[in-house]
Formats: sequence, C-alpha cells, structure tokens
Amino acid sequence: MVPTSSSSSELNSVVDAGAGNGTNPGDGGAQPSDGWHTRELRAENAYVGRLYDRLEAQRAFASARLREIHLQDRGGTAQSRMERDTLEIHHTRRLAELHAAEYGLCFGRIESADGERQYIGRIALSDEDHEPLLTDWRAPAAEPFYRATPAAPGGVAGRRHLRSKGRTVVDFDDDAFGLNALAGRDSSELSGETALLASLTAARTGRMGDIVSTIQAEQDRVIRSELGGVLVVQGGPGTGKTVVALHRAAYLLYTHRDRLAKRGVLVIGPNTTFLRYIDQVLPALGESEVVLSSIGALYPGVTGTDTETPEAAAVKGDGRMARVLADALEGLRQLPEDSWTITVGRRSPYHVELEIGRALCERAHAAAHRTGEPHNLARPDLVERLSSELALRIARDRGGNMNLDDVANLADALVGEPEFQAVADRLWPLLSPEQLLTTLFGSPELLARAMPDFSEAQRAALLRDDPGPGQDPAPWTTDDVPLLDEAAELLGPLPGSTVSRQAQLTAQELEFAKVVLEDFGVGLVEMDAEMLARQYQGEQSLRPLAERAAEDRTWGFGHVIVDEAQELSPMAWRLLTRRCPGRSMTIVGDLAQTGAPAGLSSWSEALEEYTAGRWRTVELTVNYRTPAEIMRITEGVLRAVDPALTVPTAVRSGGVRPWSLRIPEEDRGAALRAVVERELAALDGGRMAVIHAPSLPGELVDALAELDGVVVADGPSALDSPVVLMTAAQAKGLEFDAVLVVEPAEILAAHTRGVNDLYVALTRATRNLGVVHSRELPQMLEGLDAR
Repeated sequence: MVPTSSSSSELNSVVDAGAGNGTNPGDGGAQPSDGWHTRELRAENAYVGRLYDRLEAQRAFASARLREIHLQDRGGTAQSRMERDTLEIHHTRRLAELHAAEYGLCFGRIESADGERQYIGRIALSDEDHEPLLTDWRAPAAEPFYRATPAAPGGVAGRRHLRSKGRTVVDFDDDAFGLNALAGRDSSELSGETALLASLTAARTGRMGDIVSTIQAEQDRVIRSELGGVLVVQGGPGTGKTVVALHRAAYLLYTHRDRLAKRGVLVIGPNTTFLRYIDQVLPALGESEVVLSSIGALYPGVTGTDTETPEAAAVKGDGRMARVLADALEGLRQLPEDSWTITVGRRSPYHVELEIGRALCERAHAAAHRTGEPHNLARPDLVERLSSELALRIARDRGGNMNLDDVANLADALVGEPEFQAVADRLWPLLSPEQLLTTLFGSPELLARAMPDFSEAQRAALLRDDPGPGQDPAPWTTDDVPLLDEAAELLGPLPGSTVSRQAQLTAQELEFAKVVLEDFGVGLVEMDAEMLARQYQGEQSLRPLAERAAEDRTWGFGHVIVDEAQELSPMAWRLLTRRCPGRSMTIVGDLAQTGAPAGLSSWSEALEEYTAGRWRTVELTVNYRTPAEIMRITEGVLRAVDPALTVPTAVRSGGVRPWSLRIPEEDRGAALRAVVERELAALDGGRMAVIHAPSLPGELVDALAELDGVVVADGPSALDSPVVLMTAAQAKGLEFDAVLVVEPAEILAAHTRGVNDLYVALTRATRNLGVVHSRELPQMLEGLDAR
C-alpha cells in the first residue's frame, strides 16, 4: 500500500481557502496549476462540507422538536405525559448522537471496481431524498473498509483514509493494494498504515481515544463477532484489547439495540483510574446505554477503595468463601441447649411465663428453611410458627375456651412482646450484608467454625479489630464487595428497606404502555412496553439507564464486557454472573499479566462453571502499541511467566533501545529524583509513568510527588499530569509515552505473581523504557543497554 501526502504549501492553500466549513473551497473548480492531490483535497472537502450541512440540518430538526416538547403543557393525562416523554427520549438521544459525531464525522471511503464510492463515518446520514451519504462504521456495509487487504480485497478496488482537523480534511492516504509500507512488513495484515502509525506515535493525552478510523482487520473480526454466549479475547500487551472491547460495545448496541438498550451494557475495568482513562471513548461514539464500573463499585452504597494484603485478597477471592458466608450465617442462628424462658403479657390478661424448648425452636427453624427464601425474607415464617404454637399453648392452659380468632390475636400480641422478639433475634437475627461480614471478620470463633478447610493463617488474614465505641469501622475494600454481594443474596432485604427489585406490573399498566408505543410506531425509541411501564410506576419520571442500574443491585444487564478479566477472583466472577443472567459477555485479558493473588491461571477456571459449552476464545496477535525494541526485552520475562507463551508481534520500531541505570542505594532518593527530573524534561509534552513495587518506601514516593508535574496514581489528576507514580496493578490497561520501572527486583519479590507484574510494567510504554535500580538487575533483563 502506498500512502500519499500533501506538501505543506498545498495544505496551507486548502486551509486558507476555508475548506470543510460547509462550502466548496476556492472558486468551485481546480486551477490549471493545481496538482492532483490538491484537487482531490478540494473535492473531499466539498463532500465532507455537504455531510456537515446535513448534520446541522438534522441537529436543527431535533433541537426544534425538543423545544416544542418542552413548551408543551406538562399536565394532561398519564398517556399524554408518557407520549411526550417518549418523544423526548428519542430526540434527546438523536441529538446526543449527532453532537458526538461532530469530531471526525467522515474518515474514509471505499471504491468498488465499477467506480462506485461509499463514504464511511461515525453515523449514517442520508440526503433529503433518503439516499445514503455516509455509512455508519458499524453497519455491515462498512466491513470492507476494515477487512480489505492486498491478499483479500473483497471487491474493494481502492480505499482512502481521510485525516481531518476540525471540519477540514487536511490530508488523505490512499491504499494501493499489494505493496509493503512498514519497513518490509507484510502489509496484508494491516490497513491504513499511515493513519494507524500517526495515531500510535502521537503523544499520549492521558485519555484513551477511539480507533474508529484505524480499526484493523483482526480487531474488526472481534468487534463484529456474534452476540450470544461468552467471547474471550486473549491478547498480549498493545494488541488493542481495551479499544476492541469498547468498540464492540458500540457495535453491539448499534446492531442489537432493540435488545440491549432495554437493559444496557456493563463495562468492568480494574480500577477507577482506568475508568477515567476510558470514559470518553463510548460517549465519543454516541453511546449512552453503557455503565462503566469497577468491581469495587458494584454494590450500591459501598465503594471498595482500600487494598488488601496479598494474603487477605487471596482468601477473600477464594470461591469457597460463598460456602463460608452461608455457614457463618447458619452459625448465627442459635438454638437453646435445652430451653429458654420468657415472660410475656406483663400488662395484659395473658401475663404468663413461657418455656421455649429446643424442639419448638427446631420446628420454627424448619418452617423458615422450607420457604426457600433468603434469610431475612424467611424470618416471618419462623415468627409465625413460633408465635402460633405459643398462642395455642396458652389457650390450652386456659381451658381451651378461646376461639380461633382469639388465638390469632394472641399470636399477634406475642410478636410485639420484647422478650419474644429477643428470642426471635437469637433464633433468626435480622442482618444486613455489612453486619454479617463485620460479625464474621470480628470473631475468631465464628471464623474457625465457618472456615474449617482454611489454615489458621488464612483465617487470621481476615480478622478485623473492633474499632471501639464511637470509632468508624475500617473501610470496605474492593475484595469485600463480592462478599457483600454474596451476603446480600443470602440475606435478602431488611424489612422496611427499599427493595431494588421492581414491583410486578399489572396487565393494565402493560397494555397502557403498549398503546403508547404503538401510537409512535415500531422502532421510534429503543424500549419495550415493560420498560416504559416501569418508568411510570409510582409516578417516577424517566431516568437514564445508568442511574437506574447503579441503584439496583439486582439489575441484569443485556451484555457485560470485562477488561483485564484475568485479575478477577472466583468470588468476583460469581458477582458478575448475577449481573448478566443471559450470560452474554465479552471477556478481554491476558493470562500472562495476571497479578492478583486470586486471579486466573486459565479462562476455564472462571467460565466452565457458569457457561460450560457456551464460551469461545479468539486471540489478538499483533502488538500495535509497543515498539519492537521494548518487546524484545520482555521475552525473558514472558518465558519466566510461562515458557509456552510468545511475545505478540510488534508492527513498528521506536528507534530507541530500552536502558537501565544503576543508582547508589545509600542515596537512592536523590538519585531517583534526578532521573525523574531529567526524563520529565525530555518528555516533550507526553505522559510518563514511574512504576514501582508496593513496598517502595512511602517517604520516597512522597519525595518524588513533590516534584513539579508529578502525582500519585490515587489522585483525581493522575491522568492529567505529566508524570504519575503507580504500581504495576494500578498501571494495568494504561499506556504512556515513557515508562521508568523502579527496582524490578522488588517488583518480582512483592508476591507470588511478581513476574507477571514486571511484565505489565515493562509493556506500558509507546516510546521509551528505562529501568532504574540499586539492587542487582534480574538476569531476565540483562538485554537492557546500561547507562
């Protein structure tokens, strides 16, 4: 493929002429002195200008309709309000989609052998006669733009990649199939090399951008894979797993909107820094029915932020903890050794002392168990059985002269007695998930009874000290959240709490919503009658999907995408499968990068239990991000992870060899500060990460954070500062222009999967990699150039 580029003088003439502002630049015709490239640029700008004119017309229409709706009387019947709000949803969504398409509206075209041209862009646009002007990148008709290669052109005679600044096309690249472009690399694997390399070598901004204009053939095949079942995307560093997953979310919502927009798509990332890194990708593609979250934020009311010790994380993530919680709950349901005695009716005619024997308590327990309900929801049956038997006993003791109504009233009265309630609390205590975990983690005796298969050291790793009266308890961690969610499944809601499950709809409510949708015609809005009716239960107004889903622990998403999925523990997988009852998921990750103590060693560990026979694996093999010089350095580390693994093929050379620098251990702080300052000065507008072991002394981290432009990863400005200090776990999924790896030997020694963390740290850079150490350099890194 041979890319062509305009000269600066030609480009300036186009920009000066005002190309791309919705008008044809120049006088409408090419001057005799114009070169072919300049004439082509003018033609492309004229066409793109027409697209923007159409975009503006559709925005004006949607805005006008919204103004009309907002000016309407807000009263009226329930049906008229529902109709008005349904129209508002439709036009609001369309307006957001049109606004999102503003940047890079059109980025390419393909031409068939008979000369027919088709332009590809962010959304579909048609002219006034409904003739297509622009094809949405997700449409089947756009596939050839991404799939065509010299080896398999698929009917494409020519392809052009447009490069724009604002609304102006400033240059383009034409693919002439059959030639090589990347320093001898077989271009049959790549498309749009010039555009791709421009995006890869550009300075990082601290936020991930979309790759809609540079999607490669192997990525496109993954993005457009069928919806059903679980798709596992295994790929090494730099293969584009994350952007593929996000673009797959946009593609699935476009292709299956009638199904997915009702329940939404959940995207799981490893931490909040990563979520900030990707949070602009899907809005830029016009998608809003997507919820971004980490595992630590999936339990409403709790955000797990603190980190665990590796020992505690391994235990809390162990799949056996589901049984531990159930056994702990059973251990809190007491039975008397022989009997308990209570006094009731102290101020009533039925003042009596009652003995409650173990047999009665066991019958009450059995009544609650027979319901099959969660713990808190089963308690009324226990209370009913206990109060009924005691009321009948009182009636018999009084000569049997009470009728059934009197006995029922007496049973109700017993339920209100304080001593009766105390017995019920001992037999079947009402508990929140937080109370269950706090009680378990605070009791060595309960831990021992509930965890007989765990070692004493493992049980000790879970113990929490009682903070004492008036003191705040220790904050919940990310590893606690799956346990809280598991406990919520066991317990059910407390009486009087807001139950997140929607109330059952009546047939009248459903029929009413169907009439509204039929009035507008099929396909006007992406919702069904049930969804619309639920919005109006309790006179609620329509709210964004993300807001409703975040409040509802039992929300079932239409599709779940998990990034860095190898990090999830068995308990986290249990949580996720509850969020996705249809088991429609896209799982992306790299087993070589597993760093979590309870993370995966194989995909079957997580998926066979829940989706046996319904999951499939594809692999991304091309490393677009990391230069070949850096990937060669990682080969020894990868062999230490698993000798059977191979380094992904890098498509480019960075021209800079990775280096190492040994600094004096006795003055490590000052030397490290000097290195960071020097590399920061040479950064030239990009972003740099300093990746260190969790054991790096806090005073050293604080000293580095005092430098101008340097922040720690936990802060909100981590992605916006030139330099960020972070561990390998915090760096997962991120990329930087330059990376300094500090003390690789300490990273290796941090925990049992330290070599995986080192592999992660070494593969975050798009340009320069340096290693700074005072201890001996691990032998697996001896290929570094010593400074």
